[in-house]
Amino acid sequence: MTTPALVTASSPRSTRRTGADGDYARLLRRISDAGLMDRRPGYYAIRLGLVGSAFVAGWVAFVLVGDSWWTLLIAAFLAVTFAQVALVMHDVAHRQVFRLRRPTEIMGRVVGNAGIGLGYGWWQDKHTRHHANPNHEELDPDVAPDVLVWSQRQARGSRGLPRLIGRAQAFLFFPLLMLEGLNLHVAGVRALRNRAVKHRVLEGALLLGHFAVYLGVLFAILPADKAFAFFAVHQALFGLYMGCIFAPNHKGMPTFTGDDRPDYLRRQVLTSRNVRGGALTDIALGGLNYQIEHHLFPSMPTPNLRHAQVIVRDYCAEIGVPYHETGLISSYREALRHLHQVGAPLRAGDCPRDE
Repeated sequence: MTTPALVTASSPRSTRRTGADGDYARLLRRISDAGLMDRRPGYYAIRLGLVGSAFVAGWVAFVLVGDSWWTLLIAAFLAVTFAQVALVMHDVAHRQVFRLRRPTEIMGRVVGNAGIGLGYGWWQDKHTRHHANPNHEELDPDVAPDVLVWSQRQARGSRGLPRLIGRAQAFLFFPLLMLEGLNLHVAGVRALRNRAVKHRVLEGALLLGHFAVYLGVLFAILPADKAFAFFAVHQALFGLYMGCIFAPNHKGMPTFTGDDRPDYLRRQVLTSRNVRGGALTDIALGGLNYQIEHHLFPSMPTPNLRHAQVIVRDYCAEIGVPYHETGLISSYREALRHLHQVGAPLRAGDCPRDE
């Protein structure tokens, strides 16, 4: 899908009741009147500058430290930096930074494909479908039963690896996240076979260039043992950090199936969880701790989300829509508790056996 599809996810495509449609329209009017949909070029100039400087500084430090086991600290620093670059790509794709499509796509491919080896076209399509139908088991790719299962319905129908892992998935969740970095790279490459991905040749060339330079630099500066160790630490911590950013957002919140699809406002609010915290939480999670507001208004600049939260929370109370907010540790606890409950049928043997 193209970027406009991602951005227009900020408007309800279909609702069941005119009144429910009006609920979102009234909220959008309040948000717009408060100026919270306005661009924040100064903020993004500073943020892109800081993240870009950290990215360059990390690789300069890698070269300067050279053949030393201290390089593993650089690997950890670059893991955090790669995740921050991914968060920048996220905001760019949502048209929070540039209004026009062309600069948005150029920046997205530069920071995603070339910068961190994450396929922009693949991620954009996947993320668009997630925003349109969050936590819908048939429509949201983020809750598809791939390695983990997200509902007891999925658990009962699982086969192979998800069925094996599902029994103890709550205990395996964080260890498995250390493979998420590699999974993101592989998924971007595999998506190049999909003709629906636009500019596949360009995206493939940028990804290939990233991997060639990344691995070339590692093995040019470090001996094989340290190069492999750097790669393992860097990719594991990158995946773990990325998973810790996105896990609190929807995991353990209600899921939908079939035609169970409420109006846009309720679809976004009921399936999302906000995470309380201060400036450090905002920076660490890239503003996605305001997940409810982000899902309601995907093109809203990140620094405006915390201001929108007051309006959205009060409005949800006004119209009787549950608004869920918790601390960071509690959000992980809720997600893990949900994963454990989902695996109950597998632990009880309440599933058909494989043929």
